[in-house]
Amino acid sequence: MTNLINKSAIKDRVLNSIREVPDFPKPGINFKDITPILQDIELFNDVTNYFIHEISELELDAVIGIESRGFIFGMPLASQIKKSFVPVRKPGKLPAATIKETYILEYGEDSLEIHEDAFKNGSKNILIVDDLLATGGTALATYNLVKKLGAENVTLITLIELSFLGARTKLEDNGLNVKSMISY
Repeated sequence: MTNLINKSAIKDRVLNSIREVPDFPKPGINFKDITPILQDIELFNDVTNYFIHEISELELDAVIGIESRGFIFGMPLASQIKKSFVPVRKPGKLPAATIKETYILEYGEDSLEIHEDAFKNGSKNILIVDDLLATGGTALATYNLVKKLGAENVTLITLIELSFLGARTKLEDNGLNVKSMISY
């Protein structure tokens, strides 16, 4: 199924579906809205198949979704490749014992958490899924969390990468493998 996809056609359809919203969430930001992709189930399924094709050579143990849009793409992907799904969330949102990673924002800091027992089977090969790679703060924090839980080989896959922000280099320099469908 995943061997017979037209990656170029899927990328073109995704590019044509991304809606740009000027000055959101604040003036000067040109927001990349993925809602039209979510509303087109055929395209959404094609995106999932594209991701499966991109990771087909990885020996994965688990899929991590970063709150909240990483859940949208991560859960169907995990289901299709028959791997467990692990949510990474903002503090106070997970019900059991967690570990926390704090990261720096442009004006302050934020944190993410993961359950301490997220990898019950000793998972070492992890896929992190998110919709957008911008500055890389949440991706690096998530990477640090899964490394604390014993992950050894970690890949990040995103729908969109804002390459002009330079996050890929920072993440790859820290040992994270990065894959993106669309780059701006």
